[in-house]
Amino acid sequence: MDPRDLYPKPELDGGDQQPPGLTTAMPDRPDHGEQTYRGSGRLTGRKAVITGGDSGIGRAVAIAFAREGADVLISYLPEEQSDAADTAQWIEKAGRKAVLAPGDIRDEAHCRAIIDKARTELGGVDILVNNAAYQMAQPGGITEITDEQFDRVMKTNLYAMFWLCRAAVPHMPAGATIINTASVQAYLSSSALLDYATTKGGIVAFTKALAQDMAEKGIRVNAVAPGPIWTPLIPATMTEEKVKSFGGDTPLGRAGQPAELASAYVYFACQDSSYTTGEVLGITGGKPVS
Repeated sequence: MDPRDLYPKPELDGGDQQPPGLTTAMPDRPDHGEQTYRGSGRLTGRKAVITGGDSGIGRAVAIAFAREGADVLISYLPEEQSDAADTAQWIEKAGRKAVLAPGDIRDEAHCRAIIDKARTELGGVDILVNNAAYQMAQPGGITEITDEQFDRVMKTNLYAMFWLCRAAVPHMPAGATIINTASVQAYLSSSALLDYATTKGGIVAFTKALAQDMAEKGIRVNAVAPGPIWTPLIPATMTEEKVKSFGGDTPLGRAGQPAELASAYVYFACQDSSYTTGEVLGITGGKPVS
């Protein structure tokens, strides 16, 4: 099938939302692979932690991991509880264990608690997916970015990733994997997302450096760099004009759906990518990531 026509083109209706946004409030719901993803046992017996696992890319990854045989802990903000509960149901329908860890990953103690909860309730951590992120578009550029916003973006996108990895690594066995969510913004940075783009560039560098560090432990570290993906974060953090045209500037002419990224995370999590570490895989609708 023509990839340009697999999903709707702009404009999409995400509803009138405030951050962090909810899937249930989106008239045009994202596809997380609920009806389409078919597992083949590639993660049987594995134990995964996914931040931002309640919705969007995180939900799609959680569903895919569960259908591949993994038990899954998802972390999310308390106000996203309804979305998290929906994701947990999909994990359980796949016959796997779902663990919920509400809280704010800007708190280092909470990051440590997430890993502790995974060790206690899942029995360990084989896969860590650093996916949660915050953005808030500021069309006026740097002069409109407050210290509060800059701090929130840095803490959510970079500090938390560092804290979670530092807490998890001592407990991860050889063969474990860390998968970070970067962005096309690391390569094609928008002035309206200056702070967000800065963190995504940092995630690319962090991934490559940590991969070198972890190689001697047999732990692989990779990243996925999405392009414009239709999630609750978009209507909650972008102007109405940007939402209406979202994804239309890609060569494929549309936004991507979370379901279209799930298999990339499965690839990095399973033995199919056993000789791959320190890499960034762009899934961008044709936008370059090099």
